[in-house]
Order: sequence, then structure tokens, then C-alpha cells
Amino acid sequence: YRDLHTFELQAPTRLIEWARGNRVCVAGYGQSDGNEILQLIPPPTLLTKEAQGLCPERDFKVECGGFSERPVYSLKYVPDTSLLVTSGPPDSSLQVWQVSAEDSDVIKSVSTISTEDGTGQSWAKIATISARAPWVLHGSRLDRVQITEVESRKNVYTAASRGSEELSNLTFLDCNTLLLCCVTGRLWLADIRQPQRLVEDMSVPSVPCSEQWCMGTRHGAQGLEPSSQPVVRLSSRGLLTLTDLRKTSELLALAKARVPSPGSGAEFLCVSWAPALEGYLAISGFDGTVHVYDTQSWDSFGREAEPIFVHKGHAFGGAGGSGDPPLVTAHTWHLQKPRTLLSASSDGSLHVWDWVQPCGKC
Repeated sequence: YRDLHTFELQAPTRLIEWARGNRVCVAGYGQSDGNEILQLIPPPTLLTKEAQGLCPERDFKVECGGFSERPVYSLKYVPDTSLLVTSGPPDSSLQVWQVSAEDSDVIKSVSTISTEDGTGQSWAKIATISARAPWVLHGSRLDRVQITEVESRKNVYTAASRGSEELSNLTFLDCNTLLLCCVTGRLWLADIRQPQRLVEDMSVPSVPCSEQWCMGTRHGAQGLEPSSQPVVRLSSRGLLTLTDLRKTSELLALAKARVPSPGSGAEFLCVSWAPALEGYLAISGFDGTVHVYDTQSWDSFGREAEPIFVHKGHAFGGAGGSGDPPLVTAHTWHLQKPRTLLSASSDGSLHVWDWVQPCGKC
């Protein structure tokens, strides 16, 4: 490691989200009432673009917080606002939160976005954007995807689809284009300028249907089209596929990660592209580790990939609240520091770490 910071939360968290001012938001997912939502100030070394030498303060600080009566399974900061949107069981409704002003340390609930036929549906996956207005894209199944204006709660778009597959991820590619990933691994594309048009199956090469899948997208550098950035899919058995949205009939690359199969389902699977490091991605959700890979040498033969770094800090942190070995529940990349990641575990630990560049990659 080049650097490692740890912070102990009061309860397990499955979310890490960057907010304005380089703040970090986390939330609990316990089944009892009173799940915390916290906004943390990172250690000062994370707030500078370049190393500043030794720093006496190496811990996170709680800036403000609140409590949710339901488990928080997804949390997104709404860009250019002071709002957060969360979702979680027992239905697909969304909760909107106001992050406190400077004279208050409270994150308070301000509204609920109810969904049609939301009762009985699984919790909603969410994504946010503020290109035109503060919008939230949300849905639990392919035929339940919609966009809602956060502040007015007005429905902006509802996707047309005959399918009802369960979703694992959804995202804005840009202000008009949506990408959806089902748990079966199928990718779907939608254009909000054509609301009556059926969501389009991307016809990507088939993947094992017995496995559960999630996806990760990378926002390109300024001036690049979103479709020029490859989409990565990760399966519950560690299979990784790279797909170019401009040519979905073939895979860019196929690889197998050296990870165990998750013992309790695939609910914590996470794969993400490094925003400031070309061709690098990280995966987690299999055990107490986070694996980092360089995809630039991958081919289409599906060979086992060698991680360039494995973060094992959570695995040595002791058992979680249930007595089971800690499981990494979420990770995210620092937005400006190329090799810095944050990861959270079922034992309530939050780590931020920066690995040393391997020899030969300098």
C-alpha cells in the first residue's frame, strides 16, 4: 500500500457515494428501524490532488447524519443539489433526503416518490442526473423503469417493455440514453426521446443464465461519446465480459476472475471502472477482498485473469455482526486520485486505500 485509512461504522453498510465537496455518503442496511445515513469528511490527504507529506489527521469525520426507518439498499447523490435519493425493502418506492445546511448536522427526509404497482415489487435500483433538471432513474424490473423529477415528483418517462426481468443495474449513458442490465446478464438500451418505443435488447453474446450478473459503465473523458466506453459485466461465478455498445454482436474481451462463488447469493456483486486510470476495473462482493484488474491485455478466450492488486484488509478485520466472515458490500473509486479506492464491509469497517504501482507499469 501507499496509504490506508480505516473508519469503524456503527452498523454494516452496503453503500459508498461521493457527494459535493468531496464528501462521502454511507448508509446502513440492517432490517431493524434506525438505519444510519451519514455524510463523512474524508481525511485531509484525500482532499488534495497531490501528496502533502505527513498529515496529523488520518480519520474520517461525521459531518451530518440521519436515520431511515427502512434498510437502505441503494443511495445516490443528486448532482448540483443537496439531495440524496435512497431505496430499499419492502417495496420499490424512493426516499428523498435533504443534506443539512452549514448550521445543522441533520440529514432529513423531505419526500417519498411512490411508484405505480410498487407494492410487492423488489427494491428499486436507481441512478441520478441533473443535465436538464434533477432526475432519478429507477425501477426493479424491466417493465417498471421510469424517470422522475426529484423535486416535483413528476413522472418524466416510462419505458415501454413486454419483459418483466429483474434488474441488477441501470444508468444514464447521457441525458437521453439509458442502459439497463438484468440479473440474467442481458443488456437493454432505451431512448427517452422515444417513450413509446420498446426497450431494445442489445443482442449481446449469450452468457450462462444460471448465474446472476451485474454491470459497470465508465464515463468517458470530455468530448468522448458514452457509447465509445466499454461496458463490463460480472457474474456470480467471476466471469467478466467487455462489450462495445457500438458493436454488440461480439465481445471485446472475456476473462475469469480468481474468486470464490458467493455463499449467500449475489446481492453485493460490484464491478466498476477506474475513472482516472485507463483500462482498470475493480470487483467485489465474493468475500472480504477487492480485486483490481488491468483489462488492456485481455482477449476473447476466457482465460483466468491475474489481479494486479488484492485488498485483503476487511478479511482480517474479524467476524461481522452475524458471526460470519466479513464480506465486502461496496466499493468505489476516488474521482481524481487514480489508484485510490474506498470499500465497505459487513462488519461496519470503511477503508480507503491506495496501492503502489507494480514494477514495469511506471
